[in-house]
Amino acid sequence: MQDIWSLIHSPRNLIVFEAAARLGSFTKAADEMNMQQPSVSAAIKQLEQALGVQLFQRSHRRVTLTAAGERMFAGVSRGLSDIRTTAQEVRHMGLSEHVTLSTSSAFSYYWMMPRMADLHATHPEIDLRLQSSDREPDLDAENISLAIRLGNGNWPGYHSVMIAEEIIYPVANPRVMAAAKNLRSIPNLMNERLIHLEEPVRERPTWAQWFSHHGIHDRDIRAGLRLNDYALVLQAAVAGEGFAFGWDHIVRNLLDRELLVARKDWAWTTGNGIYLVWSQGKPLSDNAKLVRDWIIAVAKT
Repeated sequence: MQDIWSLIHSPRNLIVFEAAARLGSFTKAADEMNMQQPSVSAAIKQLEQALGVQLFQRSHRRVTLTAAGERMFAGVSRGLSDIRTTAQEVRHMGLSEHVTLSTSSAFSYYWMMPRMADLHATHPEIDLRLQSSDREPDLDAENISLAIRLGNGNWPGYHSVMIAEEIIYPVANPRVMAAAKNLRSIPNLMNERLIHLEEPVRERPTWAQWFSHHGIHDRDIRAGLRLNDYALVLQAAVAGEGFAFGWDHIVRNLLDRELLVARKDWAWTTGNGIYLVWSQGKPLSDNAKLVRDWIIAVAKT
């Protein structure tokens, strides 16, 4: 590509040439490009001199393309069309007419959905798209604006803001909780049917770890229902299938609606947190910044 400068002298000359060839007039090209007609004429002459061929036949008040000009026009117009299309696509990406938030299905359904009306009322112009995933995607490679992650807040290459502590306590359908026998102490919970979360990729706390935190070690806690998605775990708990982990930031809405009840006195604060993350290597669009700030503000309420 280094010899292109000697071939055309300046990329600007190609744009001037395309306008003059398309319009069949140096004067009309000057009007379209907000230039003086002599400047258009000079740019065409520079291009002709660089190429060593005549591109236009000039006559009184009219110019027509030569055979070389016709060939040049076909290639230049096609190339500029491709450049325009690419530039529009890139500009569209820069404007980010939509914002993508990558979350678990449970966070999307139980945390985001009850708050979407507030987001739309606050920022009606924003098109937010929720993307559920059972893994932690590469935000840059997959063109994702924001993501929710569980951990210690340290992800190389990402900014992070904690929106909630990770607090876990047992939850169940009110009928199941009422029917449970002798739940005056934590060990007795092992006599109840437990619902286990076993995600295929991401590591999540287990019932064994929860009991261990409360001083109950080396017990066989494998029995019960096993599901690979937390949204399904909560659906099973609401349906009365047993006791589930209640991540505090997720289940508050279900508790408020009395679809579940909790033993918050048995809460385990793990030391991890739920974080909003975004790339350090790719600037956020204005809309993504608004969504980021909205999530952070709502999480504090």
